[in-house]
Amino acid sequence: MKKGVMRPGHVQLRVLDIEEALAHYRDLLGLIEVERDDQGRAYLKGWTEVDKFSVVLRQADEPGMDFMGFKVLNNTVLEKLESDLTAYGCAVEHIAAGELSGCGRRIRFEAPTGHRFELYAEKEQPGKWGVSNVNPEAWPMDLKGMKATRFDHCLLYGPNVEDTYALFRDVLGFDLAEQVVDPEGNRVAAFLTASMKAHDVAFIDCPEPGKFHHASFYLETWESVLRAADLISMTNTSIDIGPTRHGLTHGQTIYFFDPSGNRNEVFCGGDYHYPDHEPVTWKAEDLGKAIFYHDRVLNERFLSVLT
Repeated sequence: MKKGVMRPGHVQLRVLDIEEALAHYRDLLGLIEVERDDQGRAYLKGWTEVDKFSVVLRQADEPGMDFMGFKVLNNTVLEKLESDLTAYGCAVEHIAAGELSGCGRRIRFEAPTGHRFELYAEKEQPGKWGVSNVNPEAWPMDLKGMKATRFDHCLLYGPNVEDTYALFRDVLGFDLAEQVVDPEGNRVAAFLTASMKAHDVAFIDCPEPGKFHHASFYLETWESVLRAADLISMTNTSIDIGPTRHGLTHGQTIYFFDPSGNRNEVFCGGDYHYPDHEPVTWKAEDLGKAIFYHDRVLNERFLSVLT
C-alpha cells in the first residue's frame, strides 16, 4: 500500500577530491552544477529534474554514501511517516530546514542494512534546467558529456535484507518488484519501488553493513549508453563492465567508477511495475545471467568493489 513516498530525491556521496569529482559528475556524466555551500559541498542535478538538486558531493577521507533521501507528498505525510517509523522502533533524527541548501526539514533513520535514509517534503523547484515550463523545447543545447537526465536509484549492500525489506514495505509503502532467492528460498536481493519504475532502491545481502555499490543515472536511449561508453574510453575513466543488458529489470547499462572509487551506472530502458504485479524472481544460481544477461558471468569487481 502506498504511503506517500514519491521518489528518490537525493544522494550524498563522499569523494576524495571535490574538483576531480566535479569534473567527473558535471563534465563526464553531464549533471548540472547548481551551487556549493559554506561546508564546501557541491550540489548537482540532472537536466530533467524539477527539484533544485539530486546529488550532493562532500569531500572526505574515504569514499561512499552518507545518505539517500526520498521525497514525500507533503508535510502531513512526513509527520505520519515519522510517527510510523518511531512506532516501528526506528530512531529518528531531525535535520533542520536549510541544512541542505534549498531543502526543507528532513527526518533520518538507519535501515537494518546499516544505511542511512531520510525523508523530506519540501525542496526548492526551479524546474528543468534550460527548458521552460511553457512551450518547452526538447532539450537544452548546452548539455555536457553523457547528458544524464536524472538520478534514478542506488544499489546498496548490507546484512538483514529481509528486515530492511519489511521496513520499506510496511512503513514506507514500497513494493517488491524483483528479487533473488537462494536454493533454500531465502531472499538475498530485493529491488524495491515506490513508483512504476523497476526499482528506486535495491539491497543485496552482504555481511558488512552500510556498503555502497552504485548510484544510477538515466539516459534516454541505447545509443546514449553506447555514446557513454565512448566517453568513458575518451577520458580514460575506470570501467567496470558494459555496455550490456541486465536480466534483472532488463535495463541496458554500463558501469564505471568516479575518481574516488564510487561506482556509477548509466542505463536506459527497463521494466515497469504496478502494485498488482507479482515480484519477478531470479534464482541465485543464475545470478550471472540476472546481472549481466549477455555474458552470463559476474566479474569479481562487481561483487567485491564497494565503498
